[in-house]
Amino acid sequence: MASVTRISVEEASARLAQGWTYVDVRTVEEFDAGHPPGAFNVPIAHVGPGGMATNPDFLRAMAAAFPKDARLVVGCKAGGRSLRAATELLAAGFTSVVDMRPGWDGARSPFGEVVEPGWSRTGQPVEQGQPAGRSWADVRESAG
Repeated sequence: MASVTRISVEEASARLAQGWTYVDVRTVEEFDAGHPPGAFNVPIAHVGPGGMATNPDFLRAMAAAFPKDARLVVGCKAGGRSLRAATELLAAGFTSVVDMRPGWDGARSPFGEVVEPGWSRTGQPVEQGQPAGRSWADVRESAG
């Protein structure tokens, strides 16, 4: 299996300008509060009574929403969930997936300091809410 290519916010922004699609794998609530313009929300996990639980519909929804050769930039809050999502997508046969390493907020040191600012900290454009056709509810519904 191919290893995941991890890119910076600036590299992600450049790829989006070239027509790549941003897939935000954070929760619906996190996505609603802010995300890159044009992003799709396909959470890899949901918050449940016991904490974060894997979204069993993640791969099915991604396969229904995007062709296997879609050029996808995957991001989350700080890089952990998006790395997992990118790994799963490549294992499922997606061929052009990269992980935005610092995520929305930023990659952090073991002591909690931001060591690489994320999308929201670098002056990139921001969109809020649940855009029609790109919200988790719409993506899930279109996946059947």
